[in-house]
Amino acid sequence: MKLTFKSYTLHLKHQFTLAQSSRSTTPVVLTKIEYENYVGYGEASMPPYLGESHETVIKFLSKVDLKQFKDPFQLADILNYVDKIAPKNSAAKASVDIALHDLLGKIMNRAWYQIWGFTKEKTPLTTYTIGIDSEEVIREKVKEAAPYKILKVKLGRDNDKEIVKVIRSVTDKPIAVDINQGWKDREQALDLIYWLKEQNTLFIEQPMPKDLIDDLAWLTSKSPLPIIADEGVQGIADVVKAKDIYHGINIKLMKCGGMRNAREMLSIARALGMQVMLGCMTETSCAVSAAAQLAAAVDFADLDGNLLISNDPFDGLEVVKGKALANNEPGIGVDLIDENFFD
Repeated sequence: MKLTFKSYTLHLKHQFTLAQSSRSTTPVVLTKIEYENYVGYGEASMPPYLGESHETVIKFLSKVDLKQFKDPFQLADILNYVDKIAPKNSAAKASVDIALHDLLGKIMNRAWYQIWGFTKEKTPLTTYTIGIDSEEVIREKVKEAAPYKILKVKLGRDNDKEIVKVIRSVTDKPIAVDINQGWKDREQALDLIYWLKEQNTLFIEQPMPKDLIDDLAWLTSKSPLPIIADEGVQGIADVVKAKDIYHGINIKLMKCGGMRNAREMLSIARALGMQVMLGCMTETSCAVSAAAQLAAAVDFADLDGNLLISNDPFDGLEVVKGKALANNEPGIGVDLIDENFFD
């Protein structure tokens, strides 16, 4: 097997503003694993809070030697080896994991949702993200989101109600809200959640800083809406710890290290009776299509990262009647638009 990788920068269609940061680009590293006549594609996307960069991912991937393995069906051994190269580096590890899954799916001539036994028609509606912005731009973003049936609204500053009121002046679609750890007072947070419930809100994502465990558990115990962990749950080891602190978890391939770990997190969360959301970073269609292989098994989906960028090098999943659906192509179901991209 031969591993190839290349740095790339995603350009967002709009400035992307959260409770505590703002950006217009996202660095990614795209990977390719070749075996016989098959090619699998993968991706590492590095938003600032993950602590990874072009440099760290390339440094990590330069240490990966796949030639020692006879074939890609040694998936567990390969991924265990990759995991032990260095701690953390979850996005870098995800780029290898995704490419291997894509490769294996192509060899087996099956999409991964089929291999896992999921029914694609059970995929929930995906949200479409509206970042923090001026009233004029928010209205424009809501109109752009016309094909989507649920909006995900970024909140967490001092004008949360104003933002929601602007959205409600344009649409009455259900919304989900992502606070990105922006709220600091649990009493005020609970008051806002009750108000948001009246605004046709479905759930609240990471309302308070992940270290305020007692406050989060208190808020979850009293909230009339589901409280979903994002920054508070990164990988497999965090799922059990999240029980009784949150109602559910948001699984993202870049946080947990790829498709294998995401599948394991889903199983653990279900065994604990927790709700599951499937999310993404700002990513190309490669990583979002990989995540979509799990979408039929979750309660909430937020698979719009590829829709927020203007320079996607892949074709992959499609949004059909508000659902981000994996296609029926083998592997993760993506094609590279420019065949010479890695040259």
